This record gives sequence, structure tokens and C-alpha cells, in this order.
Amino acid sequence: MARKTGSHSQITGPKVRAAASRLFARHGFAAVSMRQIAGEVGVQAGALYLYTPDKQTLLFDLMREHMEDLLAAWGAQDKGEGPLAQLEAFVRFHIGFHLERPDAVFIAYMELRNLSEVNFAAIEGLRKQYEDALEQILRLGQKAGVFGVPDTKLAMMALIAMLTGVNTWYREGGRLSRDMIEGIYWDMARKAVAG
Repeated sequence: MARKTGSHSQITGPKVRAAASRLFARHGFAAVSMRQIAGEVGVQAGALYLYTPDKQTLLFDLMREHMEDLLAAWGAQDKGEGPLAQLEAFVRFHIGFHLERPDAVFIAYMELRNLSEVNFAAIEGLRKQYEDALEQILRLGQKAGVFGVPDTKLAMMALIAMLTGVNTWYREGGRLSRDMIEGIYWDMARKAVAG
């Protein structure tokens, strides 16, 4: 079937990804059909294949885009001098970046199990780059005697789990502002790794 009148790849492609992201986050990858995604976008189901070869590729593309955006944003972040400043920068960055993208975060963590082996390996590689950035900060702090963590990898995983957990309970307009939450989490992270 032909594209709908006025449908352009620069417009419809992003709409397909946005609709898939919302539906995967709300219902789970396995429960969402290509027909549902097409309905959300307002195109025929067959038209989706102009934008993605299959649902697996669509999931992979969403996860890869999220991880690439995360790595690029962290790369551009002012990290300050010294491990303490860098850890604070990481904590505040992680919370701020992830609170802006709740659907992408949910998919990135909860839908890994639905990736093919090859796609899983690619996403894990990107995740490792981000995790390595935090672990490097912890190693620098450990070496400088600023942080007293016995195992930097374990500390990295614990901190990321704690920071990402904000997405499970945070609601815009709640009693704590984002700045307050970042400050409280920075204080908890600092104390967790203190020497």
C-alpha cells in the first residue's frame, strides 16, 4: 500500500519510533504488534516496513539511539576537576538525563531480554562504555584516597541502580524538585563511596 498523503520519511519515521517507544514502555515489547504501532501512527501496517524491517530491529534501534544519545550527552558534559567533582557531575547528569526520557529508560532496562543475541551484544557494548565512565571516576577516587570502595565495579553497579531507580517513583510536580532530588542523591552517592 502507498504512503498516506503527506507522509514523509522525515516525519513518519520519527513518529513510528515515538509510537513504538510509548507502546513498548506501556505494554511491553512482546505484547505490542506492528499493527498497533501502525494504528498509533495512523498508517497501514504494511507501511511500517518502509521505516523498519521488523519489530526486533525497531526495538534495537530505539535502544541504540537511547544509548548513543546518553553517551554523546555525557561526553559533552562539563565534568569538573577531580574525582569528587566528576562523581557529582555523573550523579546529576544521570538523574537529569533519565528523568527526561522515562519510556526510553524503561525500554533500555526492561526489554533487553527481547533482543536477539547479536543486538543484545551491541547494546551491552554501549552500556559498558557508560558504566566504564563511572567506574573510571571511582578508580580515580580510590587511587587518590578520596573514595573508600573495596570493589569499583560493584560500587558502579550499585550507584547506577540507585540513580536509575528515581525513574520508578518520580512524578513531575511532586513535593521534591528535580534539583532537590539531584542534591539528595548526590549526598547519598558521596556518602556511599566515602573513604
